[in-house]
Amino acid sequence: MKPSMALALLAGSAGLFVATTVNSQDSQESEWWSPGDVHELPAQVDYANDSGVLRVLFTDEEVRTTQNAFFQPIGANGRACVSCHQPSDSMSLSAETARERWDATDGRDPIFAAVDGSNCPSMPQGERASHSLLLDYGLFRIERPWPPRDANGAPVETDFEIEVVRDPWGCNIGDRGPDAGNISVYRRPRPVANMKYLLAIGFPQDPKLGRPVPVDPRTGEPTSGNLLADRRALTLDAQMDDAGAAHLEMARAMTPQQRSEITQFLMSVYAAQQRDASGTELNANGAEGGPQYLADSPAGMLGAYGKRVWSEFEPWEQMSEEQLAELSEEEREYRASVARGARIFRDETFLITDSAGINFPTFGNPFRQACTMCHNMTNMGNDVAPGQIDLGTQNAPFADPAPHLPLFRVTCTGEPHPYYGTEILTHDPGFALTTGRCLDVGKITAQSLRGLAARAPYFSNGSAATLRDVVDFYDRRYNLQYTEQEKIDLVNMMGAL
Repeated sequence: MKPSMALALLAGSAGLFVATTVNSQDSQESEWWSPGDVHELPAQVDYANDSGVLRVLFTDEEVRTTQNAFFQPIGANGRACVSCHQPSDSMSLSAETARERWDATDGRDPIFAAVDGSNCPSMPQGERASHSLLLDYGLFRIERPWPPRDANGAPVETDFEIEVVRDPWGCNIGDRGPDAGNISVYRRPRPVANMKYLLAIGFPQDPKLGRPVPVDPRTGEPTSGNLLADRRALTLDAQMDDAGAAHLEMARAMTPQQRSEITQFLMSVYAAQQRDASGTELNANGAEGGPQYLADSPAGMLGAYGKRVWSEFEPWEQMSEEQLAELSEEEREYRASVARGARIFRDETFLITDSAGINFPTFGNPFRQACTMCHNMTNMGNDVAPGQIDLGTQNAPFADPAPHLPLFRVTCTGEPHPYYGTEILTHDPGFALTTGRCLDVGKITAQSLRGLAARAPYFSNGSAATLRDVVDFYDRRYNLQYTEQEKIDLVNMMGAL
């Protein structure tokens, strides 16, 4: 079980206005926000996790949970947006939280709705095994049309064919599979905090592809391309359409008032780690951690390929002897580790190979850069440019074994893929399910990195259970040969974001 909110508040947060729950089956100390609950929305609230304390800021005093569609069950299945975007999970949903809800409600919480909270709607919904992907990996089912369709619903021309090699749950065969015009993949819910960074446009032209950034087909305005894993929705309005129909099972589109309310809330919530497990405030001694710094800073700034990414921890390397003497040995060691991890992330280069969206078509193969090649937005760590890249988390031979996921064979009918050839085995075609291009198979939009400690597991398919697993995957994928200390430092740094 996660530490309670009450314990988090005792760990040095006296004076915070605690979010209380009224008219809920849960206790007043519950971290869970149910659809329709009445909450006094605080200016800030803290939640303990294994790496310390997450802080969530709500900067708009006008938002009321009783008057905002984000918190209301506006669809047919009893869910609200908040169901899958919980404050305690950095506005996402962790697998641990899903398990807690299963136990607390005997599997009856709306997050387990058959439409996507089970492995397949055809399975017996009262059995835990039917929801194993959500409970064990934090995954929801995403049903995409095949062939792909554009924003207006017109078919997209494709240069590949797809067949099902393995289908553990029966959602990619018969009247649910490609032959019937659908493909089911399984993905983590992306966090909706710090939205101004996700919507920020850093370049008028995508430097990876050498062409203009994507535009909103409704308005012609440029967009960030960083909202969803496969970039199927370019704007908040389009994302609301997608989520309303697929996840809330709304019978009709959201009203303009509902859209306005949800947008107002999303633009006012910030989340980041505030305190580490030793009690260190992440904005202490001149450091610029915590969500208040995110709320106060401009979005969309390129960190010059990382030289300003995570530089907020540099003051910890410049502390005076007097300042150091005030810290415990544990605090000094932790701060030194985080600072080293930030330097590794920013400055330690390696050869990036066989990664579409990076090596091809622009930068060559191999290409030497650091982690911040893709996690380059100052203060946030998502991609300033549209971040659809193939790091190997979905495609053989790089993906970790995942017998619990479907497996597809993609056959390129035009130009072969530059790194995989004509045939590709993938758990999730990713961006290719939006573009119809073989080149995009396995590409996934880069994640933002704030609040990581609160929302395990990681990668879009939940294949990394811990932050250490994330580091180990990259170590294998790009032959980084990190030392044990370097791995510890990177984990500590990511846990402090």
